[in-house]
Amino acid sequence: MSRLRFGVVGCGVIGGLHARVLSSYAPLAERARLVAVASPSPGRAHRLAEETGCEATDVDALIAHPDIDVISVCTPSGLHAELGLRALAAGKHVVVEKPIDVSARAADQLIDGARRAGRALAVISQRRFDPASRTLRSTLDAGEFGTLTSGLVEVPLWRGQSYYDSGGWRGSRALDGGGALLNQGVHAVDLAQWLLGPVVEVAAHTALKGHSGIEVEDVVTASLRHASGALTSLLATTAAYPGRTTRLTVHGDRGSAVIDNDELTWFHAAGPGDDTSAYGAYGAGNQAAERRPPTPAEQRDASGLLPSPHGDQLVDFCDAVAEGRAPAVDGEEGRSALLTVLAVYEAARTGAVTQVPHTLGAKPAPSAPMTIPEPA
Repeated sequence: MSRLRFGVVGCGVIGGLHARVLSSYAPLAERARLVAVASPSPGRAHRLAEETGCEATDVDALIAHPDIDVISVCTPSGLHAELGLRALAAGKHVVVEKPIDVSARAADQLIDGARRAGRALAVISQRRFDPASRTLRSTLDAGEFGTLTSGLVEVPLWRGQSYYDSGGWRGSRALDGGGALLNQGVHAVDLAQWLLGPVVEVAAHTALKGHSGIEVEDVVTASLRHASGALTSLLATTAAYPGRTTRLTVHGDRGSAVIDNDELTWFHAAGPGDDTSAYGAYGAGNQAAERRPPTPAEQRDASGLLPSPHGDQLVDFCDAVAEGRAPAVDGEEGRSALLTVLAVYEAARTGAVTQVPHTLGAKPAPSAPMTIPEPA
């Protein structure tokens, strides 16, 4: 299998992670090679290139580079589609960091551009590649939790005012698109949909409580209804000092699980002969230790993230190109997470229950007002 040659656009926190994974993650050694990195800041590009043993160049030169097959776009979110389309026009495959972009229109253009160019497009959603997430997905696919009933998503983070002040794009609608949900919480939204099924309707509130001088929310709460009828409660914030770990909980009528900080910390599935007709176990019977998948010891990257989930998603991308199939998280999957987030924002703006569209080019629309019958 020939190695795909990668270039990384953007040399900030997440671009640095991509470059380090591409240059040092062992399972990628036979599949990918980092050729160059680029940034509007030449100093950043040269520092990252020196660290990872590749070439430093500017954005235009990297997109046109004849020895690059794949462009990894790690820029502010509102530039993802623009740079992705330029890369596709140059004949490259494209990987974009989450979210796919900040508007449905931009996402549609990028997806259509990849289709027309006959090139692969992937959106990073590395938490689908965590061993805990994969174990839970296999459990649900096997029906061990019975009928899925509800979920709980908690993204209680802290970002100081200096975080938003550190770059003019942070907290802006044009380039950040949204705040705690679109920037930090979109991974958890994607994971909830991957596990519980697509979200079809939302109700929500947003607020700006812990920061100033930004155009987006730092607190959002939402109620999500999945196509199956299961309900999920969501909290995402960057105003929860000092910050706690992200947690996702899934409940069914025969089992429940908790993934906390990317680890399976709680798991219980009823056995074939178990009696579930009474009151349950009230927290007893945690089977996580026997269900928890073995995970290799690894140090967190300078970004604070584990390298292997990004690395495994890039392995899948390389395999997809070689096999002529869609990547596991393609443009449509990235678009689905974006549309759910945009529906949350629309619901918070209008105060109306809002439907999540599923057709290409559609926009979130408020549902018809609900009629509540008078008590008998």
